[in-house]
Amino acid sequence: MNIRRAEKKDIPRIMELLTQVCMVHHLGRPDLFKAGAQKYTALQLEAILTDDKRPVFVAADGNDTVLGYAFCIFVRHSGDNILTDISTLYIDDLCVDESLRGRHIGSALYEAVKKFAEDSGCYNLTLNVWSCNASAMKFYEKCGLKPQKTGLEIIL
Repeated sequence: MNIRRAEKKDIPRIMELLTQVCMVHHLGRPDLFKAGAQKYTALQLEAILTDDKRPVFVAADGNDTVLGYAFCIFVRHSGDNILTDISTLYIDDLCVDESLRGRHIGSALYEAVKKFAEDSGCYNLTLNVWSCNASAMKFYEKCGLKPQKTGLEIIL
């Protein structure tokens, strides 16, 4: 398995995986997430892949077939009134094909992103997990992540 930056040729496969992620969220929160939708269009993905502030990584097999991805965003609160001036790498989305889960692809992607963040001089690596996604929460806790903050809601 090879972890590398995503390329334009990966877009069709990434689109398939985006649909899988959306379905996980739809099943957990159908009041918020549409069935069969995707977070990005192919055109939006093409723009993201050229933006160094939003690196995207893929795990690919020996045939260069994408098995999973990690969308990241560099965040910095320079000059903020209350937040310190640190660089953060935020994992916006991490997905492994549902038929391949349990084979340590997600762990390899996470570790590669973590090393990238360290090599980029980041202070921390952050992400959000929907409370309805218990398997993702368990995976990230196993990777050593700890809760940073909690989002709360009331349905009106």
